[in-house]
Amino acid sequence: MASTDGLVPITRAFLSSYYDKYPFGPLSNDVARLTSEIRSIISELQQRSPLNQGESLLLEEASHQPPHKIDENMWKNRESIEEILYLLERSHWPTLLQQQSTPEDAKLTSLLERLKVKFQNTLKILESFQSKNAELVFNTVMTYMPQDFRGTLIRQQRERSERSKQAEVDALVNSGGSIRDRYALLWKQQMDRRRQLAQLGAATGVYRTLVKYLVGVPQVLLDFIRKINDDDGPMEEQRQRYGPSLYCLTAMVLSIRLFLFLLWGQFEARKLSRSEVSVFEQAVDVYTSEFERFMKFMSEVLASSPFFISAEEAGSVEARKMDDYKEISIPAGKTYEVSLTVDSVNSYIAWDFSLVQGKMNMTCLGR
Repeated sequence: MASTDGLVPITRAFLSSYYDKYPFGPLSNDVARLTSEIRSIISELQQRSPLNQGESLLLEEASHQPPHKIDENMWKNRESIEEILYLLERSHWPTLLQQQSTPEDAKLTSLLERLKVKFQNTLKILESFQSKNAELVFNTVMTYMPQDFRGTLIRQQRERSERSKQAEVDALVNSGGSIRDRYALLWKQQMDRRRQLAQLGAATGVYRTLVKYLVGVPQVLLDFIRKINDDDGPMEEQRQRYGPSLYCLTAMVLSIRLFLFLLWGQFEARKLSRSEVSVFEQAVDVYTSEFERFMKFMSEVLASSPFFISAEEAGSVEARKMDDYKEISIPAGKTYEVSLTVDSVNSYIAWDFSLVQGKMNMTCLGR
């Protein structure tokens, strides 16, 4: 367990100064230009035919401002990429395009295959980014936790929780859930994780004592997880600093997705012009390259960010200061009862006790 004596939670002001060392280069001007041109084509497609329910829903989403949270934008980009890949599957192309009845159609199908590969590569990078970031956070937190059976129990509990969440996703998919449904569930699970952390950080009373003393969570870590995602907390500085570029990319990929969705519905009645094909191709190339650049940059920032200070850099916490720890002496022959609340089945409860002499009986009642 890393010592945490003297460590205090990161503040937004500290991060502001720290992020000055990591400026993100402006997005290419082509992002705004191509997004605008794609939306112009979308407007023309809207006027040609009434929108169905799915098209209207996607148009409404694309018309709104992107989410404010960085991680929610990442999930939105991932969802849109998967939806685009679905549309780029040959089996989902318009029938006329599958037949490749003209030289122009043959050229378009070749282009679609190339763009599909680009989106597949970007999706792999995004999935890796999210997975590595989650592991980085968890492993860093664990450096401040007891390196005994309690740390092992925490890891096992996390593994069970993640397996349970994955089973929930699998069940949704197997029941016919859409890509949109799956990502709505994934984001709900992400918010559940965040709420659980906030509740842990805000623990009071007996539960707070259990968390600090028996589980061994340092107070400074409890303070950190309670404040980190506040609306005006440390993460808000990251949103203000790097969010605008990401918001532009989120809006761009939503526009590409909507464009392709509307185009497939009207393909037999309206073919793309050469200039429109060029705009589409450029938009995909620019989006994937700029989004990959953003993810690479954020990976570097997060890897060295004060959120993830190593044990050597961090110093130490009040791990042994148990100001709210209460010691109870129970005379022989007497009974002492403690009521505890658990969040779910299979939760762990640890009890620390010592015996001067003789023997002791312990009874656990669940209801």
